[in-house]
Amino acid sequence: MRNWTRREILAASALGTASLAARRGLAGTSGDDEARPAKAPANESIVLGFIGVGGMGSGLLNIFKGFPDVRVGAVCDVYEPNALRAQSAADGKPEVYHDFRKLLERKDLDAVVVATPDHWHAIPTIHACQAGKDVYCEKPLTHTVAEGRAVVKAAAKHGRVTQMGNLIHAGENYHRVVEIVQSGALGTISKVRVWMAADRSGLGKPADGDPPAGCDYDFWLGPAPKRPFNTNRFLFNWRWFWDYGGGLLTDFCCHIVDPVHWAMGVEAPSTIAATGGRFALVDNGETPDTLEVVYEYEKDGRNFLLVWSHTDANTHGIEDMGQGIMFQGTEATLVTNYNTHKIIPAKGKEIPEVPKSLPRSVGHHREWLDAIKSRAKCSCNFDYGHRLSSVGALGNISLRTGEKLKWDAAAEQFTNHPEANRLLTKTFRAPWALPEV
Repeated sequence: MRNWTRREILAASALGTASLAARRGLAGTSGDDEARPAKAPANESIVLGFIGVGGMGSGLLNIFKGFPDVRVGAVCDVYEPNALRAQSAADGKPEVYHDFRKLLERKDLDAVVVATPDHWHAIPTIHACQAGKDVYCEKPLTHTVAEGRAVVKAAAKHGRVTQMGNLIHAGENYHRVVEIVQSGALGTISKVRVWMAADRSGLGKPADGDPPAGCDYDFWLGPAPKRPFNTNRFLFNWRWFWDYGGGLLTDFCCHIVDPVHWAMGVEAPSTIAATGGRFALVDNGETPDTLEVVYEYEKDGRNFLLVWSHTDANTHGIEDMGQGIMFQGTEATLVTNYNTHKIIPAKGKEIPEVPKSLPRSVGHHREWLDAIKSRAKCSCNFDYGHRLSSVGALGNISLRTGEKLKWDAAAEQFTNHPEANRLLTKTFRAPWALPEV
């Protein structure tokens, strides 16, 4: 999955570069944004710091350093081989840090990219906002719903330009899908299916041991509970453990639920019901390898279902696609993945060509860089990213409680299950705490 993800990143970045002509129509700017001067004038370089430069972080560094108006000023990682590799990738010029707080003290940094494991997203992101840095943070935005709300508040309070790493959002295919759905050509949509199917066997049950050379494991754990070092909890596979991630649901929810929220014009479900578990894989992972989540949404007096389905033990999905989205309407069904889509009309129906109506993106990464200069609002800003990331977190909470949950999106609380509300946040291991906002 790591190599596949990098290819998707590079493909989306290249697609965005090809659409530079659309840059001015990309996102609205609020009055407050217009009142704030650009931190980096249009003709000057943007100096970036990178917090977390493992697989995803190094991929982002390689993308951002390719823009002519970007300079990599600093890199930070608690695993020294990652940090030194990132420094080398940037021609040996950026300073290397072990502690993100030291990096944030740098006055010359305009913005930072946070690409740590999920359990480490919120703390450095909030500190970066408080330090006056604009922030690009990988998806999901945070590890818990409460952290997400704190991040959104910090960004708003300090007037930061933000972008969550949801690069597929910028692609032409998603824009066309949204245009088709919003045109009404599919009729009344009562159900949307989203799915992921892959074979992730082979994790195994390695014994606990010592951290590798150059790894500050206690700092890597940070706010997470103290655990013996296990190679499966480190680097890429941390996402299959509840302490650090939320499994496949939170890993890919932002990518494949994004066009559903966007096209249907919704922000949050009203009910969530999940079932599943680690049924097929024999290893020490914790998050479900088999999962079904049914979300109910309300839109303009009508309800529709969003059904999430994934398996980590079988590569066969739906419509011969391992990953996909299906909008089921009364006039037609639209089936899509990241790059392609098709419309299947209902019997006897004809679907007219839907005109283009949305402004195109200059590219997910370029969009953020341009917004740092213009103070515009990015399409995947933290407010949008938080609501999208919460969908995955809510599904996992329903699974862990074994209950159908009712969600009050305005209050960000469950109305029928006090125990579930306790899972909206987490206990931080001392001395770490979520910064006050």
